[in-house]
This record gives sequence, structure tokens and C-alpha cells, in this order.
Amino acid sequence: MSVVSLLGVNILNNPAKFTDTYVFEITFECLESLEKDLEWKLTYVGSATSDQYDQELDSLLVGPIPVGVNKFIFEADAPKTNRIPDADILGVTVVLLTCSYDGREFVRVGYYVNNEYESDELNADPPAKPSIEKIRRNILADKPRVTRFAIKWDSEASAPAEFPPEQPEADLQPDDEDYGAEEDEEADEEEGAEAAAENAGEASASAAATATDGDAEMAGVEEQGEPAEEEEISDEGSVDLENESEDELEEEVEGEAVDGGDDAMEVDEKPAADASKPQEIMAH
Repeated sequence: MSVVSLLGVNILNNPAKFTDTYVFEITFECLESLEKDLEWKLTYVGSATSDQYDQELDSLLVGPIPVGVNKFIFEADAPKTNRIPDADILGVTVVLLTCSYDGREFVRVGYYVNNEYESDELNADPPAKPSIEKIRRNILADKPRVTRFAIKWDSEASAPAEFPPEQPEADLQPDDEDYGAEEDEEADEEEGAEAAAENAGEASASAAATATDGDAEMAGVEEQGEPAEEEEISDEGSVDLENESEDELEEEVEGEAVDGGDDAMEVDEKPAADASKPQEIMAH
């Protein structure tokens, strides 16, 4: 737990000219008496491409710190333009407000700052050499980025735990073990069980179809041989047609009609048994 907590920061002169000082009203709470002072700093980021253009605008020591809620005014000078590239004076940059105790930073507040000309004409057609006196800054005070750090204060009991903590059991695991391998194995087992169930269902359906439709399958085999027999019968009929009587011909025709009807029924049964198999697979 932090001994000092930042409660709020108010920027008293915003927007302002680029050359105006920064004025912050800072409110914080101290939970116990401190042996040393708090050090506050304001840093201006001169360029996004390199930190060599960063400027510490001002720093302030605050102390001794009474227990409870405290408030003070922090003023800092504007950045020196001769230390900022001309191409980076206009546009968006950042200012950082930080606080440290005994050289250890425990809170940082970052603000975006937009630098632009006061007139639309200059913004539309800026001069090659920036006109500093005509530039104004606008700090996005309603969108600060606050970062807190755990530090050691006066007592060893306030020192933060080591990070990251030691994990000897993690060191014993093989390096080639992939993250989420257990989940993958479980998924594979479930897929294997589902596949086995589907195979078992197909096997049972196939066995049932074989048991119930054995006659139909046999009928299909007979059907393959019947056309040859019919050809023989038709050949014989053509030879003996003149010698046979009308009654005998009628009996043969009636016999063929009966046999053909049985064959047609047997052929109809087999496709019905086969058609049930895809429906059962789709249901799984």
C-alpha cells in the first residue's frame, strides 16, 4: 500500500500561450509521517523521435509532510524553444508530472499537449520559421494517463514483494511443452470419442440393415441373373410359338407377370433400406 496517494491535479492556466508558465494545483494524501521530502518534477517531451530533446521544466521538494490531505501550487517555466526541433514545436506532444520519494518514483501523470497557432490562417499556412509568440498550447486535462509504482518507503515492511515471484514448479516443466496442451489433448479425446460413437452407430445401422434386408440383397443378386433367363425364355418362346396352344401361352404370360411383380417388390425394398443409412449418419 502506498503511503502517499495522489488525489487530484488541476491545471489553473489552460489553455495558455506557449511561453506561459505551467501552473498545477496538486492534492495528495499522506497516511503516515515521512522522514524525507517528496520531489515533484515536470518534464516536457520535445520530440517523439528522441528523448534527447526532453526538458525538465522544474522540480520542487515538498516537506515535511503532515499526515492527512495536503495541497500546494506547482509552477514551472515554459520549455526553451532553442532545444526543440522546429518541426516538433507545432502539433501534439506530452508533459509528464512525476513524484518521487528518496529517489524512487511512485506516481507519474502524463498529459497530451496540442500546440497550434491562434489564427486559422497561420494553421492553414504556417510559416517556415515558427512564430512562437503566436502559438498557444492546450493541455488535455480531462484525459490524464496515471501510472503508479510500488516502492519502499521508510520501513522495510513497506517494501514491495519481489516481482516476478519465484516459481520453482514452472522451472521443472519441459521447455517444449506448449501453452494450452492439456486443453488440446482434452479436445482430441472428445473428438475421438465422438468419432468412435459415430463409427459404432454406423456399424450398428449397417448390421441392422444387413439382418433385415438380407432377402432384398439376395433378390438383387437374382435380378442380375434373371435378364439372361428371360432372354432364354423369349428365345424359346419365339421358336415354339406356332406349336403351343393359346392356353399354354396365357399360362406362361401369367407366370411371367407374377414373377415380375415379385421382383419389382424386392427391388423396391432394397433402396428403402439403403436410403435410411444417410439419414442416420446426418442425424449424428
